[in-house]
Amino acid sequence: MNDRYIMIHYGELGTKGNNKKAFVAQLNKNIRHALKNFDVNVTYDHDHTFVDFSGEAEPIISRLKDVSGIQRISLVYKLPRDLEILKQKSLELIKEAEGKTFKVEAKRTDKTYPLSSPEIERAIASIILKNTSFKVDVHNPDIKVFVQMRNDASYVYLNTVSGAGGYPLGMNGKVLMLLSGGIDSPVASYLLLRRGIKIECLHFASPPYTSTAVIDKLEDIIGKLSYYQEDIKLHIVPFTKLQEEIYNHVDEPYCITIMRRMMVRIASIYAKKTNCLAIATGESVGQVASQTLNSIQVINSVTNFPILRPLCTLDKLDIIKISKQIGTYDISIRPHEDCCTIFAPKKPKTKPKEEECLYYEKRFDYETFVNECVENIETIQFKSGEKVE
Repeated sequence: MNDRYIMIHYGELGTKGNNKKAFVAQLNKNIRHALKNFDVNVTYDHDHTFVDFSGEAEPIISRLKDVSGIQRISLVYKLPRDLEILKQKSLELIKEAEGKTFKVEAKRTDKTYPLSSPEIERAIASIILKNTSFKVDVHNPDIKVFVQMRNDASYVYLNTVSGAGGYPLGMNGKVLMLLSGGIDSPVASYLLLRRGIKIECLHFASPPYTSTAVIDKLEDIIGKLSYYQEDIKLHIVPFTKLQEEIYNHVDEPYCITIMRRMMVRIASIYAKKTNCLAIATGESVGQVASQTLNSIQVINSVTNFPILRPLCTLDKLDIIKISKQIGTYDISIRPHEDCCTIFAPKKPKTKPKEEECLYYEKRFDYETFVNECVENIETIQFKSGEKVE
């Protein structure tokens, strides 16, 4: 008996109390789906998921790192509950590792086992010290030797790999994500997916002012996001007429604010139609004129529908770093402008007043144009990054 398994640690799911069972079940459904192209067998209990596999572990671990709800991933060896076998395996593993210092951490979930956790730790550390040049460092070791003594077997493994964290996709409802094609909104989408929130995407298109190449960008971005959520819908709003009305009746400094208010109105109506529980945006506080707290307050005032802003406290460099990690950065920086940038005013208002917005909105029949936008939304369905005809 000397079998290799991949052990998945739940992390934050441990805080869910009586609901943990449902979260774990959903996570394992997602794990099986993520590993559908691998020859594996997935089993789970209250504390861990085990992936039985053959061949190389690295491709499987690499795929699991992007499944939300997983805190840590370990390549473990399942052994009999025999201390001598456990000691020899621990020695074998650490001899293959690089480093100079180590620490043993034992966890005895079966309290009937005759040795305590500290006794197990001392026994394993002793054989490593006698047979290698490794030294003990309990504070900052190069290598950690983890041991679990469970009811069915013992498990030993070295340093673990971090997972995506968060919650299993599908456990926290669905939101309507305003997807522009820039750097920020794809990152916001990814952060929502990490928290177990499914997304549908809403894009405001203004042809002929904006190029159809923007839609190509969005399709490529959704191709990247589909790595985390297989099925994604892209809803395209025909925004040209309403945007022209705004720029015909609103003084330039207020145009972006009014435009964003219209977007929120449209998104609120359509979110309810698509059974989404909130709207989400890629806004980061203070990044541009429409994202100052003053602007956000005035824009939000048109609805009582929840608006999520996953990036609200992130620095632009942090956002770019994540966009590179998830593969959307090079797509987002393609030189094709969206409706927000094509009509950008030279001096946008950073501290707009709601009464001023109401004054401008009374100048034209915006409700008719908002309803027309909603009624003429076109939807593209994607599955595994490909269009579904």
